[in-house]
Amino acid sequence: MEEKEYLTKEKFKALGDELEYLKKVKRKEVAEQLEYTKSLGDLSENAEYHEVRDMQGVVEDRIQKVESILKNATIVSSHGNEAVVVGSVVTVAKNGDKDHKIYTIVGGEESDLSSNKISVHSPFGEAVMSKKKGDSFTYNAPSGPITYKIIEIK
Repeated sequence: MEEKEYLTKEKFKALGDELEYLKKVKRKEVAEQLEYTKSLGDLSENAEYHEVRDMQGVVEDRIQKVESILKNATIVSSHGNEAVVVGSVVTVAKNGDKDHKIYTIVGGEESDLSSNKISVHSPFGEAVMSKKKGDSFTYNAPSGPITYKIIEIK
């Protein structure tokens, strides 16, 4: 069974645009390159042909993955700020640390640590889900258990 994927409207549209590009433009480009490399002669020793065949596999795999994500997508937007849900912007403080960190809880396809977007499927994301302002939660990081307190939810 496919796992539900949580996406913002923007990411859903971006993936739809990517799928359209892959199907209408990239597939055609790869097919044309394939025809050209076939014309170069002996396929068993034709490195260009094999490279394009590999590229074709990558493109088709990505098309299947994006189609699956879109088919199983649940569009999210922040649902108020009572409890943490996908789409919430959460301000947290690590126990014993006065510095606050702000994270956005997103679906796996949108996670990006450099933008402080944490996947709902990550240990941190799973631990913070459904928690309320003032709650503490602990999750198992590679370095061991870490406890945070929720300062604010937007």
